[in-house]
Amino acid sequence: MDGFTPLSATLGGLMIGASAAVFLLLNGRVAGISGILGGLLARPSRETGWRIAFLAGLVLAPLVYAGLGGSLPPVTVATSFPLLVFAGLLVGFGARLGAGCTSGHGVCGIGRGSPRSLVATGTFMAVAILTVLVTRRLLGA
Repeated sequence: MDGFTPLSATLGGLMIGASAAVFLLLNGRVAGISGILGGLLARPSRETGWRIAFLAGLVLAPLVYAGLGGSLPPVTVATSFPLLVFAGLLVGFGARLGAGCTSGHGVCGIGRGSPRSLVATGTFMAVAILTVLVTRRLLGA
């Protein structure tokens, strides 16, 4: 395993969990990205502002970090654009089918003790493991 950094990984996980808990306490909402984006796309409402701010923060935070002198890891994508689009559509379909995404179920739902989230997260992980096995080991991609 390359680049394993348990201290920064633990700190990052604690920060994600704390921010999800604070978001739930202050807003009464689960910080699930698919639900936040879906609610923004579905209908204009009085909740539009915080949804845009939340999603903008996801995009802008790494840029601010880099602007303050932080080092971002290099990102390389070794596959075709059509395959990326197909994979993104599958993830979106899975999030709709599972009534949430990994952030909503895995971070927030399990933290709240939701049995549905435990099953959903287990399913997400099993499918991810199977996908890596098939694409990397069997297909050599």
